[in-house]
Amino acid sequence: MTKTSQLTTRTGINLSVRPATEGDEAMLGTFFDAVSDDDRRFRFLAASEHVSHEQLEPLLTADHFQSESFLAFDTASGELVASALLACDAGLDTGEIAVSIRSDYKGKGVGWALLDFLAGEAKERGVRRVISIESRDNHAAIELEREKGFTPEPFDDEPTLVVLSKTLR
Repeated sequence: MTKTSQLTTRTGINLSVRPATEGDEAMLGTFFDAVSDDDRRFRFLAASEHVSHEQLEPLLTADHFQSESFLAFDTASGELVASALLACDAGLDTGEIAVSIRSDYKGKGVGWALLDFLAGEAKERGVRRVISIESRDNHAAIELEREKGFTPEPFDDEPTLVVLSKTLR
């Protein structure tokens, strides 16, 4: 049975969050079509009008422990409004997180709620710290992550990227 979690954003939106499955590919592709061009570029670190099967596949075939891809649905409408990823290293020391939010749900607390959710999922697995790799141009995500306690660090040999990290206790 798939574990489903219920979250409420700071603006009162109720979200139902569950792991993605291989059967979600079409829905996830349609979701990323509703994400802004910049946000799609920031998430995949590549510009494209449509997310390919190869880009979606890692989000659909997680091992459900070291890596997990989550889908967040607005419980009022049933619509997919966000995608969130936790991908941990082999030793479960560090987990990389990534969140994408449908354009019409940005600024409504979905990102805040999902960052907390991903940190909790990482902590349950025993992960010591979480990181997010961001384009330096993604000012909104960098500011949000800083507000949630993440610290920016340079990304090795890549001046266009920044790593934001948070130690979990």
